[in-house]
Amino acid sequence: MNRSPKNFIIGILLLSALGLVYAGATHRWFGAATRSAAASTSGERKVVYWYDAMNPQHHSNRPGKAPDGMDLVPFYEVQPAFTGGQVSSAASSDTGTMPGMSMKGSTAGNEPGAERKVLYWYDPMHPKYKTDKPGIAPDCGMTLIPKYADDESLSTMPMGTVVIPADKQVLAGVRTSVVERKSLVREIHTTAQIVADETKIAHIHVKVAGYIDQVYVNFVGQLVEKGQPLFTLYSPDLVSTQEEYLIAKRGETTLGSAPFADVADGAKSLLRSTRERLKLWDVTDDQITQLDKTGKVVKDLTFYSPITGFVTDRKAFPQTSVTPDTELYTVSDLSTVWAEAAIYEYEVPYVRIGQKMSLTLSYYPGKTYTGKISYIYPTVDSQTRTVKVRLQLSNPGFALKPQMFADAQLRVDYGVKVLVPQEAVLDSGEEKQVFVVHEGGLFEPRKVTLGPVMEGNVAVLSGLKAGETVVTSGNFLVDSESRLKRSMSGMKH
Repeated sequence: MNRSPKNFIIGILLLSALGLVYAGATHRWFGAATRSAAASTSGERKVVYWYDAMNPQHHSNRPGKAPDGMDLVPFYEVQPAFTGGQVSSAASSDTGTMPGMSMKGSTAGNEPGAERKVLYWYDPMHPKYKTDKPGIAPDCGMTLIPKYADDESLSTMPMGTVVIPADKQVLAGVRTSVVERKSLVREIHTTAQIVADETKIAHIHVKVAGYIDQVYVNFVGQLVEKGQPLFTLYSPDLVSTQEEYLIAKRGETTLGSAPFADVADGAKSLLRSTRERLKLWDVTDDQITQLDKTGKVVKDLTFYSPITGFVTDRKAFPQTSVTPDTELYTVSDLSTVWAEAAIYEYEVPYVRIGQKMSLTLSYYPGKTYTGKISYIYPTVDSQTRTVKVRLQLSNPGFALKPQMFADAQLRVDYGVKVLVPQEAVLDSGEEKQVFVVHEGGLFEPRKVTLGPVMEGNVAVLSGLKAGETVVTSGNFLVDSESRLKRSMSGMKH
């Protein structure tokens, strides 16, 4: 067949044009596919917001630090993904889950490899809004929070009980301790001061005005024996009363046997009254007997010490006028002394009369004095906030001297108590509580009543029993989770 050269050339040009068009389309299609694949593998995803991994409700429109110090985590925009030839969508963060979702292996039972079942997702600000998939709340824009199937077990637990997965416990630094029942004994160390026994102090006065003639004890600190002469006193009243006594005695001798009863009784009554007056003025029986024997009035009468002790004050001097209100001597019996120890007011309830207390003094190394508490004073020192307790000590050789200071030790036995570490207790001012750990990662808030504190441990009077486990570290973060749980439960109702 003869073909025209012109037609052949036209055919060649048409085929070339079609090839160019097909090649350009093919290049554009493969280029777009390549760019799409590069974009999907480059990780360039749009960040919707940044959130706190420990508190997903805290959002920010920029990266930074959360209030608890952790780095904010990005939450990315929904991205298409190929799954078996079909396109599905999922919101994601760096952890691969929606904020608030537990990672695989972070179950209430803390079983590795297990996954918690989500019943539905809800808006934390409006819990009545529920959906079967994660996302953003339409009203407030907050991330929806999952409701897990194992959360239903919390319905039987007290309000505020929370489930904290094992990985979150590690991040929060949660540590626990077992509650124990132990004997609680404490040593109270304080200071004490030696003072004179106030029940063995004599204040010496005269009961009649007069003049001191001689003084036999003439300096402070002198040791005097009971019955030892102190001074002599001239008193016109004493002289006249002695004369009356002698007259009455002679009258009683003359008229005591008179036939008239009234006369005899009058003479005897006068003698008794004058004798009684002398005794009331501290004239001794021996001095009256001597007056009976001699029948002579004694100008200066001698006064004697009523006790054995040391003179701690003296105002008796020769040739001085004295009255009944003048304290001439103070004599203290120091064979026994008191020690007054200062106990802080919060320790007073555990101190009782009869407890033994030991004293050591730097002046006598290696020597210990022991006594029993005999009195607890009823007032508190407003400056030191202490209460004085007194113990009585024997003082052979007068080694313990008033105004000495001593170190006091008091052993207080509180008995057997339930003890927890002091850091396990959260004190809000209105109430005190601990978090009790149950199986399955449950943390139950429990109100407690506390007793004494000793060496980092505190006695629990009610609210706990031995064998239970409590949180000792990280309890503030557990408490924040519990408060959030309670507030959300309140919004639901």
